[in-house]
Amino acid sequence: MSVLRVMRVEPTRCAGVLKALALASAGGGWIWLQPAEGDGELAVAASKLPDGPGIILAGGGSQRFRSLCLQPFAHLDYSAAATGRWLKALGIDPSQTLVLNPLPLHHMSGLMPWWRSHLWGAQHALLPLPLMRDPKRLLDHCRALRDWDCSPMVVSLVPTQLRRLLAHAQGVRWLQRFAVVWVGGAALPQDLADHCRRLGVRLSPCYGATETAAMVAAQCPEQFLAGESGCGAPLDDVELHLDSQGALMVRADRLAIGRWCEGGLQPLTDANGWWCSGDAATLRWSADEITHLTIQGRLDGAIHSGGETVFPEQLAQRLLIDAHKRQLPLDAVLFLPVEQVEWGQRLVALVRCHEAVAANPDWPSLQLQLQQLSSHWRPAERPIAWHQCQELEPTLAGKWQQSRWQAWLRLQDSAQSSFQK
Repeated sequence: MSVLRVMRVEPTRCAGVLKALALASAGGGWIWLQPAEGDGELAVAASKLPDGPGIILAGGGSQRFRSLCLQPFAHLDYSAAATGRWLKALGIDPSQTLVLNPLPLHHMSGLMPWWRSHLWGAQHALLPLPLMRDPKRLLDHCRALRDWDCSPMVVSLVPTQLRRLLAHAQGVRWLQRFAVVWVGGAALPQDLADHCRRLGVRLSPCYGATETAAMVAAQCPEQFLAGESGCGAPLDDVELHLDSQGALMVRADRLAIGRWCEGGLQPLTDANGWWCSGDAATLRWSADEITHLTIQGRLDGAIHSGGETVFPEQLAQRLLIDAHKRQLPLDAVLFLPVEQVEWGQRLVALVRCHEAVAANPDWPSLQLQLQQLSSHWRPAERPIAWHQCQELEPTLAGKWQQSRWQAWLRLQDSAQSSFQK
């Protein structure tokens, strides 16, 4: 029977978690990294696990079912090595970098920065999550780091963090110090990309998942600054292709060996070793025959409304961009599908506006302006209801918890029905 050890990641004790992880990784069992509050919804039977050593992490938050991914430590090594070679191709020696890490350790996005630095022999610095909400404190904290600005610096962010940083002069100065700013976990809004280009921020939009041991494609900062869109080319240990539905398929030696769900270990790949990401994508080839990846949105997040296929994620980004162009006080928006007899499904909008708006009666005015922005959309794309939701926020990894916000919406509908009675 394989050994299973559960490690809960307390936000204030991350350094201790990394020390324990470094010691535990020398053993032969599995380490299940959980958030501080644990994960009571899922249980893993050690007797059914394959031989380790390896890590167990929750799968991507965009999926419609809860699952855990099993990643051997060797696969994390393969991923870190591939990212190191990617940096070398840019003229950056991975061993000389300072890796800053503002992402949660119980997510692949937060674990891999430390794992890369461990493999490369580079310096690693954890950034407490509250600092990412306070750019001045963040900049002061980082300036006090021993290796700050003494060597090439790299960091991984999600778009939510990027937007907060860009809203403050200190955040912009912080971003401008990095040789590479990987951004992933969710779609990069066009307005953020344009803003970063104007400021010279060396973004590297990338694509990856827990199932792939983090990034499998990344755009070079120079290409990004030159106006390239998308997630760049696959790393040198990765193959990409599209299935008949336009879903991105990934093949690599570092795919998770399985997914734990419904009380057992389920295979991740098909018979030929391909993993279906569930993301709609396009692949194009440049004149030098290099593949370039663009992600269009979740296929399993698409809805069918009135005979049309609608992508809520893309529409939400479109609304955010238009709202910011008009300087509307909109912070976040999430489109959720609801069942409707005539259409099959329709969209409902959850909106978080600036605190100043939330505290006064301006919401009806903002709602009307948002409705006007979407009035020229196709009928199937227009939300049939708008709800102000000031607690609306993605997870720390930049993912939307669909089940949580669907439950919130049902609660609002129930309260409204009771009031009408």
